[in-house]
Amino acid sequence: MTRAPLFKRILIANRGEIACRIIATCRRLGIDTVAVHSEADRGARHVRLADQAIEIGPAEAAKSYLVAERIIDAARATGAEAVHPGYGFLSENADFARALDSAGITLIGPRPETIEAMGSKARAKALMEKAGVPLVPGYHGEDQAEDALIGEAERVGFPLMLKAAAGGGGKGMRVVRSAGEFRDALAAACREARSAFGDDRMILERYVEHPRHIEAQVFGDRCGNIVHLFERDCSSQRRHQKVIEEAPAPDLDPALRVELLEAAVRAARAVDYVGAGTVEFLVDRHGFYFLEMNTRLQVEHPVTECVTGQDLVEWQLRVAAGQPLPLAQDEITCRGHAMEARIYAEDPDAGFLPESGRVEALDWPAGDWIRVDRGIDAGDAVSVHYDPMIAKLIVHGENRTVCRARLLEALSGTRVAGLTTNLGFLQQLAAAEVFRDAALDTGYLDRDLDALLDRAAMPPTEVVAAAVLALLPESDAAPSPWGLGDGWRLGEPAPIALDLEVAGTRIPLEARVLGAGAYSIEIDGRQHAFRGQIDPAGAASVAIGDRTWRLRVHRHGDAVEICEAERRWAVHRRARFEAAAGAAGGSGRLLAPMPGKVIDVRVSAGDRVESGQTVALMEAMKMELSIKAEAAGTVGEVAAAVGDLVEADALLLQIEPD
Repeated sequence: MTRAPLFKRILIANRGEIACRIIATCRRLGIDTVAVHSEADRGARHVRLADQAIEIGPAEAAKSYLVAERIIDAARATGAEAVHPGYGFLSENADFARALDSAGITLIGPRPETIEAMGSKARAKALMEKAGVPLVPGYHGEDQAEDALIGEAERVGFPLMLKAAAGGGGKGMRVVRSAGEFRDALAAACREARSAFGDDRMILERYVEHPRHIEAQVFGDRCGNIVHLFERDCSSQRRHQKVIEEAPAPDLDPALRVELLEAAVRAARAVDYVGAGTVEFLVDRHGFYFLEMNTRLQVEHPVTECVTGQDLVEWQLRVAAGQPLPLAQDEITCRGHAMEARIYAEDPDAGFLPESGRVEALDWPAGDWIRVDRGIDAGDAVSVHYDPMIAKLIVHGENRTVCRARLLEALSGTRVAGLTTNLGFLQQLAAAEVFRDAALDTGYLDRDLDALLDRAAMPPTEVVAAAVLALLPESDAAPSPWGLGDGWRLGEPAPIALDLEVAGTRIPLEARVLGAGAYSIEIDGRQHAFRGQIDPAGAASVAIGDRTWRLRVHRHGDAVEICEAERRWAVHRRARFEAAAGAAGGSGRLLAPMPGKVIDVRVSAGDRVESGQTVALMEAMKMELSIKAEAAGTVGEVAAAVGDLVEADALLLQIEPD
């Protein structure tokens, strides 16, 4: 039987790294690609990579990437035969799928009925219950009256999880531990769900304490074939957002693995699934429970590709074109281990507050065992309008031990200059004993984050020495000794004042260049002699006494990042009399932490507030940010109103402290 031909041209209804990822497979298969973009993304990497691009609206996603009519018009105008939605945006929108079908354009994804059924968590649970897939006890009914939900909450019992029925990605979710917390948590979850999905319906679930999050990759075609491509462990999560994913799931009982994968295939068969999908489960010592089904390609799909050797985007394209699945179940194998770390523009030391701005320099590690899926190049901007993901760093190895070591090595070799990132956090997590032992549960990072990050720790002497090597004044080109920056003078080298700052703490020191790669530094009156060098690629060697350390150095101006095997230190050079960062405060001026939209102002001039009280809410980079009073006092000026679009550091409120 002759296979149906692949598409000649497809439109990618997305942006960032997933759009670039889809383009890569299409280029390999000889398929033309059309990118769509907002005004803010005119020069974006996915626009530069596509064969052609078309603008579809303003920067706000609600006026561009989420407008189905503009996507369809763009597909018609460019002659695209099919649309790949990626993940997020319209990828799980049944109305969009129907509109494409009406326009005679193929959706590279499941049928509209499947998207609709699985997009409603309540309906999905009912279908899974009928298919014999284990469920967490809860409520997924139609009665959404507050009193009805309170009654159901008491029946389910506490702690419980509030979840947006139409949602995903951690939006509209709250853990409620007592009846007294329920009303406020319900209001907040509904508000967030309305903003993210335009739908504030809720479901309730018994909160499973300390579960693992394990998901199965499934695939179906239009011939009735359904297979799994094994499972992934996504238990390292922060605020319900995945951080590091891996495949296969470590230390999973073999019998339970078989049951879980069989249940995933039953779940897909129950909705006659077509295309790529993911069936997510919570796993604890008692067994596994259906969580939800994502009717799209997942962010973490590369780890499955690494261990199976399959290109899941190619599978999607072939199935959407009417071809059967490339492999039968017994032909799909799982070899080795893979991990993926999500690199974000965000500040872990400031509550993971997302950042926006220009990426001034990028360096990626190289190796046959490394893959980088990215949506930006050096010089591109991380926009306030979209998710702050910079890239996904994926590594693979013959087993989990090798894979984890390679992940640490790859993270230390990655540099992103110009923005604060979570690279240091990712290194600490990958190095942590709890991750090494595969003992993470989904709540660990929210529960024990401070212990993991150890923010109060100061860098060891070898790290300070490497920073000194990187930040010492460079020598002039002239051969004269007077043109050197080594502090030379008659008798002995003069000390060079070099003040370093780490995590807001100043480290004043005096450095001396002794010659032939030898140096000394004085910290708090103590002398430390060392030998060291940094090669042009940033590999550093520091020897103190009879010990030598290998480090990685990333420098950008007066800032340098020093990477040990298990930790990254951000070090800044400061002028001797420059104030330390964060020294000012207590003025009562509450400023916008980043550009965004004011969605709630909870106080008026003259109101009394307490320290820690939430006085306003902002929405920025797909997050809801709480603005809290830093001290008790009285509200003076209210400078922002609901609906205002404000820049970073704009005055929101003035509080006169007691």
